[in-house]
Amino acid sequence: MTVGGLRAKVRAIGDDIENTERYRVVPGASFSLLDYDPNGTKTFDGNKKESQEVFDRLNQRLEDLQELLYADGRHKVLIVLQGMDTAGKDGAIRHIFDRTNPQGVKVASFKRPTPLELAHDYLWRAHAQMPGSGEIVIFNRSHYEDVLVVRVDALVPEERWRKRYHHIVELERLLADEGTTILKFFLHISKDEQKERLEARLADKEKLWKFDKGDLAVRAKWDAYQAAYEEALARTSTSFAPWYVIPANKKWYRNLVISKIIVERLEALGLKHPEPQDLAGVTVV
Repeated sequence: MTVGGLRAKVRAIGDDIENTERYRVVPGASFSLLDYDPNGTKTFDGNKKESQEVFDRLNQRLEDLQELLYADGRHKVLIVLQGMDTAGKDGAIRHIFDRTNPQGVKVASFKRPTPLELAHDYLWRAHAQMPGSGEIVIFNRSHYEDVLVVRVDALVPEERWRKRYHHIVELERLLADEGTTILKFFLHISKDEQKERLEARLADKEKLWKFDKGDLAVRAKWDAYQAAYEEALARTSTSFAPWYVIPANKKWYRNLVISKIIVERLEALGLKHPEPQDLAGVTVV
């Protein structure tokens, strides 16, 4: 590919949001995870090496937009990352946000609830982590665990967890009404890809600490989790808090698509620097 051709591709991937709309879960439409190829790379016809320039440009743009979001102070951004074990939630955060200012970007991880969290309603711990003005907060797992693991492991009766789809939608409606931009990403990997990643952890002494025997118990329930995700995404993707199913077998493509969607949504906010103070006559001594 010529340099000119690659530059044209960079412009196309950065400018055409329609390319990534194919991954958005349309509210009310029929939905199946089987319609999404976890190995797909449809919005970019280059390879991993050719994608790096595109990603670098998006990464730089995200850094600029995050600084502007913080200065503007009128908007809040919530990013939700969900996926099966080894889907790449940690890796996506590390690569996509590596150039942003930690003063305005926070990560909240949701693991097994603590006794204090269990003493409150299930949304309490999530609501407490929501972004403030000028902030981006990234949920590594989220309040959706309460319609996923809770469902698969039958931790509460079905009549109880089924009501939670409505609760979650209404919480996100509240956030959106109060100025929060919500983007939710399901990192979609295949069962074979997960097997390879788990085996890679076992074989690498530096990654062995990431392996948990419990991951195998969850893997044995793969089909039940896919069904739980499918219903959760279908029931809670809305115009104000959309879900995107991101092909995640190829890590470089996962990062590219998520970055592009975030950049496009931040650009649509019309961010601007606040008006400066009246500095007439001010001198620095």
